[in-house]
Amino acid sequence: MTLRRLTSVALDSIRRHAARSLLTMLGVVIGVASVVVMVAIGRGAEAEVTAKIASLGTNLVVVTPGSQSKTGVSGGANSMDSLTLDDVTRITRESQEIALLSPVIQTMGMVVAGNNNWRTQAYGVDTSYFTIRGWKVASGRGLEETDMRGNRKLVVLGKTPVDMLFGDEDPVGKTIRLRNIPLEVVGVLSPKGPTADGNDQDDVALIPYTTVRARFAGRSYIAQILLSTPVEAAIPDAMKEVRAILRESHGLAARAEDDFTIRDQSQIAATARGATEVMTTLLLVVASVSLIVGGIGIMNIMLVSVTERTREIGIRRALGARRRDVLLQFLVEATVLSGLGGVLGAALGIVVTKIVGAYTNWATEITADSLGVALAFSVGVGIFFGWYPARRAAALDPIDALRYQ
Repeated sequence: MTLRRLTSVALDSIRRHAARSLLTMLGVVIGVASVVVMVAIGRGAEAEVTAKIASLGTNLVVVTPGSQSKTGVSGGANSMDSLTLDDVTRITRESQEIALLSPVIQTMGMVVAGNNNWRTQAYGVDTSYFTIRGWKVASGRGLEETDMRGNRKLVVLGKTPVDMLFGDEDPVGKTIRLRNIPLEVVGVLSPKGPTADGNDQDDVALIPYTTVRARFAGRSYIAQILLSTPVEAAIPDAMKEVRAILRESHGLAARAEDDFTIRDQSQIAATARGATEVMTTLLLVVASVSLIVGGIGIMNIMLVSVTERTREIGIRRALGARRRDVLLQFLVEATVLSGLGGVLGAALGIVVTKIVGAYTNWATEITADSLGVALAFSVGVGIFFGWYPARRAAALDPIDALRYQ
């Protein structure tokens, strides 16, 4: 009997017992739908994390004070003061791989405008900061070289402090106070949204670093050095070069630990993606349980079907059907049953994914390969769990089968 004929017979059997077949497929339907939804959520989360990492900047390299391993004990970045503006000057002068560079001097404080106030993160930055971070100015202007040279009391605000202090008003040209020092708002940043770890990137105030150093920080140490390379391929060489420059600048001996930490975007992205991959894997394991339960249901129903059709099997064998023909017939029935369940489950999964995305605002991503894997897995479940009932049917003795009542 040809595969086409076997498939036709299997479909006829499913139609004759439509209600039982639908209940049998239910486990596979739920399992495949769960897999499609979980993969879509996982892929969506990964894509969102990638977008958040990309929002940090283009070809970004971050230098922070403190070593990741200090005298055998993890100190971590920012665990000590070791970066200065002299390091910035030296990297600018000696580096061949770095295209843009900006020091970052960090200060916290309450910003006040009229009767409103908001505690925000203020950073002293250079003009290159906007390009390195890929941060556009929505209104007004950014910081300029003349602002740096003149230690001008200016600020570019993120969307969050603008909303908290000014509401719907245009803040450009108005004055805010940070630690009782007046700062003129010259620009408003385009919103970036939260980072991959949930921090609000828009809760920021950017001030000329010379102004922050002179009026707020009162010290020569800086929180970060942000660097950008011309192309992504230059990042590894740039990191080696900057490390060598800083070690020489800090007078570190050959065997001494670095007193700074250099990270690039790929390291940050790998950490974030690792978390989403673990989440996706756990979700898939949970969803796969439904498929296994569905496969067990198919096996049980096929065993019942073998018992019900014992005389039919005996007649087929008496008419010349081989054991292989009987085995293929029942195996194809189990496979068609699980395959149809897979198709229905994939359709249900797409619908549920759309609903989840619409009502929760979660990022979801349905791809052809995820649907293909889910369908292939459902067919595999049918073959795996249909094999035993099919072998049992093929092993029946024709004479005993014909005598079965």
